[in-house]
Amino acid sequence: MRPELRPGRYVFAASDDPALAGAALAAFREDEGLSLILPEEAAAAAGLPTDPALRWIVLTVNSSLTGVGLTEAVSAALARYAIPCNVVAALHHDHLFVPAERAEDALGVLEHLSRSEDS
Repeated sequence: MRPELRPGRYVFAASDDPALAGAALAAFREDEGLSLILPEEAAAAAGLPTDPALRWIVLTVNSSLTGVGLTEAVSAALARYAIPCNVVAALHHDHLFVPAERAEDALGVLEHLSRSEDS
């Protein structure tokens, strides 16, 4: 696993605006409506809340949709350092959204976890 911190800041927001959905990094249809992961600038331009601002970390390992344990290991490692994390599993990789002010800390924890898995 090689964690990569992506540039930019993101927010989770709710909106049924089709134009805004097109700006989303990801979307999920929930009972309450459409949840979006938006660049902070897009959310601000639409008048949506931009707090908390999150940073995006990609786990560059091909994770199986039926695999067991990766999310738990990552969540537990971050929890030991009181770093909140929202995990989004996609087809090829897992994606983590952590508070912007803790992103570098989270990256360090994940890099340490990766090194310990390699040994």
